[in-house]
Amino acid sequence: MDFETRQLQKILDEAHQLPEVLILKPVTTSTNDDVREIALKGIQSVLVCSLRQTQGRGQRQRQWVSPEGNIYLSTLLNTRTPIDGRLALEIALNILQMPSLKKLDLQVKWPNDLYSTQGKWGGILVEPLSPHQVIVGVGINLEPVPKEQIDQHATSLSELGLANISRIQLVAELYMAIQQASKWFDHHCCNLAARFNHYAAFKNQAVEFEHHSGLCSGIFLGIQDDGAVNIETSEGLKQFYQGRLRRLESAL
Repeated sequence: MDFETRQLQKILDEAHQLPEVLILKPVTTSTNDDVREIALKGIQSVLVCSLRQTQGRGQRQRQWVSPEGNIYLSTLLNTRTPIDGRLALEIALNILQMPSLKKLDLQVKWPNDLYSTQGKWGGILVEPLSPHQVIVGVGINLEPVPKEQIDQHATSLSELGLANISRIQLVAELYMAIQQASKWFDHHCCNLAARFNHYAAFKNQAVEFEHHSGLCSGIFLGIQDDGAVNIETSEGLKQFYQGRLRRLESAL
């Protein structure tokens, strides 16, 4: 067992949150796929983290660029409440409350992007295995991602002011934040709208929303307690549970 694995085990054990299986890798195809394979063996708690992914993915199977040196982490959650879209929102909110990140000016972009005014610095992928069991993957940019590798505004924690942080400490805090998020979820996501809207990217700004029936534009007013997006359009207030939220280019 290498030093970093022992260090992470110690931190999580002292917090009484050591999973059954803990694996740190230099490279993998996808940490979510690693967790899926382990979960199929009946393991109930697992944490896999890699320095690099060769087949990382984001929402809707889009490629997640995964250069070496950032954090690519996946874990398994078992919930009493049937999985729905609010879980990703809770995970994002709990990540923002991590001790190492609380002093930074961070946001969440609905439904699963870790954001800031400078752009996206991380993302969350939730892949249900059953109504009460889910794989949670989190990718965090610790260092700048080459602009030629991405197609959107992006930044990193180092660019946002986080310096000289232990990668292993961040991994530990991420794991514990995800576990805490599952408790909020099982307690009915109390006051979700108020908590989320405090950190919501693009709130009260002109946005475009891509949904299954097409596109709509309007002013993003935040979310409801059930996780739905509220958009004030020329035809009145509309709610959406699935789709993609973008700031209108003309508003940039």
